[in-house]
Amino acid sequence: MSVGIRDVARAAGVSTATVSRALGRGPVSDALREQVEAAVRATGYRPNLSARRLRSQTTRTIGLIVADIRNPFFTAVSRAVEDAAYQAGLRVILCNTDEDAEREAMYLRLMEEERVTGVIFAPTRATAQAMKTGGDFPVVLIDRSGPPGAHDSVVLDNIAASAALVDHLVAQGYGRIGGLFGSTSSTAQERRAGYEAAMARHGLAPVAQACLPNAAAAEEAAARWLAEVGRPEALIVSNGLMLMGAVRAARRLALPIPGALALAGFDNEPWTELLDPGLTVIEQPVAEIGAQAMSLLFDRLKNPDQPVRKVVLSGRPVLRGSTRRG
Repeated sequence: MSVGIRDVARAAGVSTATVSRALGRGPVSDALREQVEAAVRATGYRPNLSARRLRSQTTRTIGLIVADIRNPFFTAVSRAVEDAAYQAGLRVILCNTDEDAEREAMYLRLMEEERVTGVIFAPTRATAQAMKTGGDFPVVLIDRSGPPGAHDSVVLDNIAASAALVDHLVAQGYGRIGGLFGSTSSTAQERRAGYEAAMARHGLAPVAQACLPNAAAAEEAAARWLAEVGRPEALIVSNGLMLMGAVRAARRLALPIPGALALAGFDNEPWTELLDPGLTVIEQPVAEIGAQAMSLLFDRLKNPDQPVRKVVLSGRPVLRGSTRRG
């Protein structure tokens, strides 16, 4: 059973207005403040710091919950969010879930306990589908979509981005194009859908596999797949960590890129350019994703009842030697 300010007032024998003044460092005597604070301890009341912070325009806190901080994409987005938060005088609590629904639930509870002003969140598909609206704080989803109309979100046009990679590979003369996608997020699901639709448009049979969205899992999945008879001659991989795993798998099997395997994926990280011959990737607007997420959060705090908004950003194909034919 939750304890409210009325319970504190009853225990202290004062009005709720007096409790508010005492907890907000308003004009009350030291003795009365001590009386209210004793009642707070006795009842276990936890004041709603987020509302107080918004009213006072003093120190405020937001939560940033990312799927995998080892993924350079989330590192870059976190930096963009922190930059915007700093400019606005906000503190940031950063949590990493490793795509684990139990850890997501734990960190959401932490945000409730910390009475954060709002949360920016990259959830797994299962958590996004189960999240309720109208909680203790507004939530803005990044990189992953939730149910339509549930939460504000900033995402990439994943379907178009995957289709662009397929179109490029087909234009280079590749036909057996495989897709290796993450198994936990709506982002990977959308990228797979874009890949499959583009393959069908070109009259080609899509062949897709899924694994956990990290380098080690992708390396093992790609190594098994690329060792098979009739393996793909080109492979699209759905995030930067998985792309790294696919490169390692190709090296394990002594498959030269692009001579024996064309390779393309997502996230224009520095290593993708430095690797000879350079990897073809979709560059995501990471700074804009972070900035837009903060903008949506600020707007939601100012206007809690405004319609839910979804910002869809475009990726930029960066074409390099890993997909060149001949």
